[in-house]
Amino acid sequence: MHKHKSNNILDSKLDTVSMSIKQSIKNMDSYTHVRGESLYVDDVNIRQGTFHAVVFDSPKAHGKIKHIDYTKAEALEGVKRIFTFKDVPGKNQIGGIIPDEPLFAEKEVHFWGMPIALIVAETELIARKARQLIDIEIEELPVITTAKQAKAKGSFINAPRSFSLGDTQKAFKDCDYIFEGETFSNGQEHLYIESQGAYAEPLENGTIKITSSTQGPTAVQKTTAQVLGVAMHKIEVDVTRLGGGFGGKEDQATPWAVMAALATYHLNQSVKLILNRHDDLRMTGKRHPYESTYKIGLSKDLKILAYEAEFLQNSGAAADLSPAIAERTLFHATNSYFVPHVKTTVISCKTNLPPNTAFRGFGGPQGMFVIESAIAKAANEIGVTARAIQEVNLLDENDSFSYGQIAKKVEAKNTWDSAKSIYNINTLEKEVEDFNANNSNFKKGLAVMPIAFGISFTNTPMNHARALVHIYLDGSIGISTAAVEMGQGVNTKMMQIASDVFSVPIEHIKIETTNTTRVANTSPSAASSTADLNGKATLKACKALLERLKTVASEELNVSEDTIELKDEFVYINNKKSNLSWTELISKTMLKRVALTENAHYATPEIHFDKTKEKGHPFAYHVYGTAIITTTVDCTRGTYEFDSVKIVHDYGKSMSEGIDLGQVEGALAQGIGWMTMEDIAYNEEGRLLSNALSTYKIPDLFSVPKNVEVIPVETTGHELAILKSKAVGEPPLMYGIGAYFSLQNAIKAFNPNYDLKFHAPMTPEKVLMSLYENN
Repeated sequence: MHKHKSNNILDSKLDTVSMSIKQSIKNMDSYTHVRGESLYVDDVNIRQGTFHAVVFDSPKAHGKIKHIDYTKAEALEGVKRIFTFKDVPGKNQIGGIIPDEPLFAEKEVHFWGMPIALIVAETELIARKARQLIDIEIEELPVITTAKQAKAKGSFINAPRSFSLGDTQKAFKDCDYIFEGETFSNGQEHLYIESQGAYAEPLENGTIKITSSTQGPTAVQKTTAQVLGVAMHKIEVDVTRLGGGFGGKEDQATPWAVMAALATYHLNQSVKLILNRHDDLRMTGKRHPYESTYKIGLSKDLKILAYEAEFLQNSGAAADLSPAIAERTLFHATNSYFVPHVKTTVISCKTNLPPNTAFRGFGGPQGMFVIESAIAKAANEIGVTARAIQEVNLLDENDSFSYGQIAKKVEAKNTWDSAKSIYNINTLEKEVEDFNANNSNFKKGLAVMPIAFGISFTNTPMNHARALVHIYLDGSIGISTAAVEMGQGVNTKMMQIASDVFSVPIEHIKIETTNTTRVANTSPSAASSTADLNGKATLKACKALLERLKTVASEELNVSEDTIELKDEFVYINNKKSNLSWTELISKTMLKRVALTENAHYATPEIHFDKTKEKGHPFAYHVYGTAIITTTVDCTRGTYEFDSVKIVHDYGKSMSEGIDLGQVEGALAQGIGWMTMEDIAYNEEGRLLSNALSTYKIPDLFSVPKNVEVIPVETTGHELAILKSKAVGEPPLMYGIGAYFSLQNAIKAFNPNYDLKFHAPMTPEKVLMSLYENN
């Protein structure tokens, strides 16, 4: 069971820790979730005559399509039509950053699972039977599955990118220690509970409405319009909520929505397309595997003077979001450390795997793993703890990142020192030493993992949002934003904002579905920026309405606006309750013909980045934190347990303690899973082998840490965070990287001859082999 140390039970040792995290309402979606009443795409009430669709995909990873015979499939009773690239009225193209990904394969297939056709039938069962009747002949071509193979063959998505600071070549000459090595971090399956899917229905005048399980409604709208050759106003995209996304529905929810809309366009009938789990696993991209090399140079006092890294990103068969993900790897290549001389390069390698895509952390975790590996290597060779190197290199105020941004309001040392003090790290280390000295079949390992994660879309123009707020005649409130609720509690936070501004019960507020007709031209719910961007827009709209209401109240009560405050559903004058209630005020405002609707726009100030110089100020702020992870390894079996994870986290001024704590826990478990057990496997032919939960292991109740403690660090928050409550979706995932190094340290305690390796995930099989390596 998890144990959480929260404000109401902190002992006297925690005097230095902020008490600022507020007691707040629970996630408002929880009630319908646990009752099974929450609505997802598959719960949409379908229209009479709705057809069901199944995708026919490539059974080979690379080759030329020589022949396809749809005759038997088309003849099956109940099959309405089979759509291919020939049926696309617009462009057969769904690529976003780079237009290199067809909706349907034309002459060649480039990955196992690439869509070739869409089978539409009266039922899903009939469509699946029809899929088995399709005959296809493919002339196989060479298959590339790894980034190193792609680099050797010159197969790339785009040109490499590099960030630099100082002069590494010169700096290495002044280093007392220089170490080089290589690392590998594997992909990761999103495994959202709700698989990919969409429901398209025809409306009047050639309009199509798509209910989609997507993080990016505007991307679905734009791409569908492009494929159908129609204007965007003919496509309406609606999202109620997602059953999980984790980045896997930022870009890769699009093709399924487009396919459903294409069938609706031709058939003038509703079409539903929901991938089953095996289809979803096979056809969709994962977190990017990275094969990387590093060179690190240190002084005698353990200062990192120079650092170089080359990241080979396995992008898959098309760009998808790989260029943006590669960019964020560069942004986070030095984690929470100041390194005066840096040169990092990322190469997006084109392979014959499904196009890899966004996943919580968006390339940042892959970059951080490499520098943590370099530090672990250096510490082992020098004969010190990794903690000794980490501690003396932490970011300080006004340090410069390699991309030119100057670090401000830095909490790296604050979280580190707080974790050391609160959890008494010296005692923890002594307990590990004593345990290892007295046990031969079990060994413990301890590792510390600091994090620094930038908050904003790294593509500056994406940092904007809008909110549409209605106050109805009875005083109830409706809010529409671009924020997509996918379990992170953003709906609750939007409701809290309105509740706080108007001082009305949260039950008076409704969050509408995310809809491209009400709120247009939106950025996806991603980059941990959803609450900040949409919350700021909601706050702006609510404040504008509040000012109007105060004007009306001042006229009605014949007092100055400066004396008026709305509190507990009444108007107060100089802190004294008047007779004018909230509902009466709304009624009088309407009678005066004053607008009770506001559409507000927010764009993050200050941020900018010049890609021609690779310098700028791309992030609104950074989130910091420090985790201490302790692990016990069974040295006979190679199995392990995570005894505890003790975290001091930078929430800013959290506006929802329960939601934010849940995000830290979930991200931590996902990060540990990526680093220790989730092992994506493709064979040399490009076929996914880890294609079921029997072959792809994720953390369950028995594999998560026994004890998780999360304490907020004392901080003033940041004004660019919504209500100074910092983003919490992605940063905590990086704490999971510490799990890898705690395992390494336990292995080293059992087997002093073990040569450190940095090949994640560290599965029990790898642990067992390492325990007896060179013995």
